[in-house]
Amino acid sequence: MRVVFRPLRPLQIAADMIVAALFVVILGPPEFGASVGTAPAGFVLGFVVCWMLGAALAVRRLSPAVALGIAWAAAIVQMAGDLGPRPSDVAIFAVLYVTAAYGTRLVFWLGFASALLGAVVITGYMFFAPAQGGGGTGWQDLPTALFVLIAAGFALLLSWTVGALARTAWRAQESRRARDEAERARLAEQERGRIARDMHDVVAHSLAVIVAQADGARYAAASDAQAAPAALATIAGTARGALADVRLLLTQLRHAEGAGPQPTLTDLEALYAQVRHAGVGLRVDVDPAPAAAPPASLQLAVYRIVQEALTNALRHGGGAPVDVSLAWWRDAVDVVVRNAAPIREMRGATEGHGLIGMRERAHLVGGTLSARQEDGFFVVRARLPLGGGA
Repeated sequence: MRVVFRPLRPLQIAADMIVAALFVVILGPPEFGASVGTAPAGFVLGFVVCWMLGAALAVRRLSPAVALGIAWAAAIVQMAGDLGPRPSDVAIFAVLYVTAAYGTRLVFWLGFASALLGAVVITGYMFFAPAQGGGGTGWQDLPTALFVLIAAGFALLLSWTVGALARTAWRAQESRRARDEAERARLAEQERGRIARDMHDVVAHSLAVIVAQADGARYAAASDAQAAPAALATIAGTARGALADVRLLLTQLRHAEGAGPQPTLTDLEALYAQVRHAGVGLRVDVDPAPAAAPPASLQLAVYRIVQEALTNALRHGGGAPVDVSLAWWRDAVDVVVRNAAPIREMRGATEGHGLIGMRERAHLVGGTLSARQEDGFFVVRARLPLGGGA
């Protein structure tokens, strides 16, 4: 049923009914004048045609196909009753408009064919039907008939073309709306991914340090009573830092992205200190150093990649030494984090969201990242372009 009848609001249906009623009321007197001098049957048929075209107007938006069928039925009744052109025939233009504007693909092209065929039928009826005085039409009347054919075709096709243009405009508007909605959904998904990466980087690293400190304090307390207070101090400091980062991320959720400061290269020293306090032997090599301050997005990517790699080392490395290497070249920075743990201790490090987040960080700045086992070590390698020099 939805193929034949379009879904309309009650107010739209009521408006179309009112327009159809006004059409019949207003054009009733002109129809009476056009029927003066005709037979009683023609007088009645004139009002029938008017009412039929009014009905076509009433359902034109609800069902363009039904409206087109009623309009053709009214034309057939008009020609069968030998009636000439009437004021109510203007409803045909509205019907052709809705076939192009609201009709299905089939009704769309049926309206186009009706405009062409209607021009031919109008010309033939007016010039060649005996009831319209066309019985004596000769070759001298062909130019006039051709002019009427062109004029009728132009008028009917103009109505259909206006409807087609309106249809195109509405579809373009719907496409723009759908494109805007898709863009908003993409941006929202991208923002969710960014927040998920930040939450993972902050919480996972902080919890890894806390767990390492707690385990170390538990085993060291039996032999060294002073180890427990130091470990608890590190745990408290790490927890406070994680809480501040989480609050910052929650603030960004309520406000615009970038409402608060993001980690930079200067924060790497504090990160290294956390790892060393957790009991991991950490060696850091920066050669060559950056010649100038890299872009903020690149600094954030380097920090998060190193942070996640160190977090994996804390979680899976069993306290084995870790080597961090940063090489700032003219066009890119190479980041290498090597964990000296045996392969059997690193099996869990190749799974989870951490490595996925690191790869996304690298891809966001146009770089690449790999994380695999090499000669008994677990190595994270990233190459991030500087975009014009460091």
